[in-house]
Amino acid sequence: MGCDGGTIPKRHELVKGPKKVEKVDKNAELAAKWKYCALSQEKLRRPIVACELGKLYNKDAVIEYLLDKSAERPNIEVAAHIRGIKDVKELNLTENPAWEGERRNTKGDCYEDMHCAMFICPVVGLEMNGKHKFCFLHTCGCVFSDRALREVKTEICHKCGDPFQEDDIVVLNGTKEEQEKLQKTMEERRAKAKTGKSTYIYSRFYWIFIVSSDSKSAPVNGESSGSSNIPGPSGSSKTVKPIAAAGSKRSIQQMDEKSEAYKSLFTSHSSAKRTKDQLSNWVTHTPYHF
Repeated sequence: MGCDGGTIPKRHELVKGPKKVEKVDKNAELAAKWKYCALSQEKLRRPIVACELGKLYNKDAVIEYLLDKSAERPNIEVAAHIRGIKDVKELNLTENPAWEGERRNTKGDCYEDMHCAMFICPVVGLEMNGKHKFCFLHTCGCVFSDRALREVKTEICHKCGDPFQEDDIVVLNGTKEEQEKLQKTMEERRAKAKTGKSTYIYSRFYWIFIVSSDSKSAPVNGESSGSSNIPGPSGSSKTVKPIAAAGSKRSIQQMDEKSEAYKSLFTSHSSAKRTKDQLSNWVTHTPYHF
């Protein structure tokens, strides 16, 4: 059964040790995050968008996913939080002048730098290849390195000049802790947008704008929150007229701000009233024939 003819078995051939953990190539992992779409696994190409969790997508792939969510996709759970096109932001990226594209090494006879990226930071010049931390602004979509935002502290975008706050900074392809923080921020932003929606109530004569927030409600339908006399800057009081109720009717002839020529256009005007002899009967052709 073997071991004859002078063969000497080694220890690893007889004793089975623990299985070695397969290590993932770091360069391949970084290239998968920063050079390929997280949804379609295709190479990133403009227009490139990012979600509120900092993942990169091709805009075409996101639109196809939103149009047909029933299709079987390999990474459909990655985009489960994307409800519509408004949940992603198109990125304003800066081209890398050193990037020559894939046509440079078509023959495979020259060195290819795996860390050379398509885009760079417009302030510091760092390449967006995963070696450095990058962020984008949720307000305008401009992309910068974290080093640029830390060294040049400002509340105005370095590229387009739009104002932003610290909550508008989203980390691209962050760690698990950073993604959990972005998840909480996303949920808070969506809850705030849901409670802060405005509703319009239509009435016959005017629109009433009501904001569903914690602010003080304005008086509606003639109800006053306090005194009806509002003191002016000179100390005099100004009487505020109550708003007419939505169901009440007001004759045009009673409106003092309307001119007499405008009032004469309506049948309620005195010139439109007829005498008893001018009223229609069963013989007349129309009620206005006299």
